[in-house]
Amino acid sequence: GVHRQILLATLGWFVGYQLVKRAEYMHAKMDRELFEYIRQHPGDFHAAAGKKRVGELLEDFHPIR
Repeated sequence: GVHRQILLATLGWFVGYQLVKRAEYMHAKMDRELFEYIRQHPGDFHAAAGKKRVGELLEDFHPIR
């Protein structure tokens, strides 16, 4: 009945919430490890020289008509 649907919807919301919370934790943990590695090895990660803007990457527009 309706009570079963409410129970399953609540259970689904709770499981989904926990999965999202765990995924965010894992991504934050990975980010911390990567930033720490970058901080310890600055020579491996040099700043990009001459970054191009989006307009420079795209080809010029030539209308067909």
